[in-house]
Amino acid sequence: MKRTWTIIGVAEVARSFRWYRALLGQPPGDPAHDYFGQICDEDGTVLLCLHKWGSHDHPTLRSAELAEPGNGLLLFLRVDDFDRVLSNARTLVDQLAGEPQLNPATGTMEFALRDLDGYYVMVSALT
Repeated sequence: MKRTWTIIGVAEVARSFRWYRALLGQPPGDPAHDYFGQICDEDGTVLLCLHKWGSHDHPTLRSAELAEPGNGLLLFLRVDDFDRVLSNARTLVDQLAGEPQLNPATGTMEFALRDLDGYYVMVSALT
């Protein structure tokens, strides 16, 4: 195996697509479909997939009402421009879920926020 694609259920793919692109400092854009979008790095590597709740018969993506969004999932994003992404995050949410701090286990700075669908997103500096 070379890669995994993390797919999360979202209420509105286009809205979440724009939110994640803004967080990561990517240029504005729209997803390829109203039911599915991929957030990709500059080299085309898929970073995160967004799937509209109930669009297909995937057992774990049928309905947001069946479970709290993100239960059992931590979106952990490693970024090469931590300060820029932190600044972007502060414009996207009223309050961070966790202020920037040094993680003693990794030796890197990190912060946390909740996305539009309630997922807990941890952003960590890539050193």
